[in-house]
Amino acid sequence: MNYSTSHSPRSVTLDDVRGARKMLSGVARVTAMEGSRHLSQLVGAPVHLKCENLQRTGSFKLRGAYVRIAGLLPEERAAGVVAASAGNHAQGVALASSLLGVHATVFMPNGAPLPKISATREYGAEVRLHGQVVDETLAAAQEYAERTGAVFIHPFDHPDVIAGQGTVGLEILEQCPEVGTIVVGIGGGGLAAGIAVAVKALRPDVRIVGVQAEGSAAYPPSLAAGRPVAIRHPATMADGIKVGRPGDVPFRIVAESVDEVRTVTEDQLSAALLLCLERAKLVVEPAGASPVAALLGEPHAFPGPVVAVLSGGNVDPVLLQRVLRHGMAAQGRYLAVRLRLTDRPGALATLLGVLSVVDANVLDVSHVRTDPRLGLTEAEVELHLETKGPAHCVEVGQALREAGYTVID
Repeated sequence: MNYSTSHSPRSVTLDDVRGARKMLSGVARVTAMEGSRHLSQLVGAPVHLKCENLQRTGSFKLRGAYVRIAGLLPEERAAGVVAASAGNHAQGVALASSLLGVHATVFMPNGAPLPKISATREYGAEVRLHGQVVDETLAAAQEYAERTGAVFIHPFDHPDVIAGQGTVGLEILEQCPEVGTIVVGIGGGGLAAGIAVAVKALRPDVRIVGVQAEGSAAYPPSLAAGRPVAIRHPATMADGIKVGRPGDVPFRIVAESVDEVRTVTEDQLSAALLLCLERAKLVVEPAGASPVAALLGEPHAFPGPVVAVLSGGNVDPVLLQRVLRHGMAAQGRYLAVRLRLTDRPGALATLLGVLSVVDANVLDVSHVRTDPRLGLTEAEVELHLETKGPAHCVEVGQALREAGYTVID
């Protein structure tokens, strides 16, 4: 398979996906399909998780990158390849190039997480840090390609890449032949397009639902306009689907073959990541958890059996810590309370005793005595509490008020 962006892009067919699968034999893992009892009860139908977070390099990106690089002509391989990515695509290109004996240069933004930079280097790529955002990194990689003759490996806007990602769809049909709905995250659209090509050719009755983060949803306006439309300043914690403009090649496929594109909030993404960790024992990055977020948002909108594609697990530990806190807050398991009390010895201990009675765990206390808003004998306390859910939060607030404390909203 060989394609140049200087020509009209060809379509992607089932035969392309089948050819990609043969090429990936012994390279990409056939990832596990895990059932989820909790999500099944919520949806009212069997829900299965396609665990691409357990793929080599931690995401589906290896599939498309390998197929693209394997399809290069000998002289193109000799010139090397170049890519731009904040993480998953970088690692996929690095490993694929190493397996194929091709030199890879990967541009990553200066703010990329250190574990992803280290992993990309360990897979054999030369890493160059450039720019603060991926758009600047992308421009640097394209300039490098023009200057050196290295082949630019696009993360999603190429038929070979889409064919490689489409092998996920073939595996889903084999692992869950009775599937009714496939839910998959969408950034540029390569994975959703590849799955759609494979699945719709063999099972046109299967419903395919794409999921985007609300703050980075370029597909809804693009589908409404009938062409790729760029959005300004995409913003989401889910950097794996933080793409400001759909790819030209995947857009046509998504428009024709994906039945619906939904959006999810940051709170839903956090709750989904937390659910995957607690209930399924799976570490999934926010983008990878987006299909689960969609199920949590409107569980009865998906005819079963449902397969949710967990597209990646490369989450930075620092981000994971923040997201878990955010997810617990979204579920009502963290509570921040500000209140005023009389500034006298033992007042704080008495307050903590009230919280102990209602079984609220104190995580942090901030005690302010010198604020012009406070009276001469007043102090203000801000508490961060670990609770058991929304009902427990209400119970804690009620107990504080009954004890005579003024709770500040």
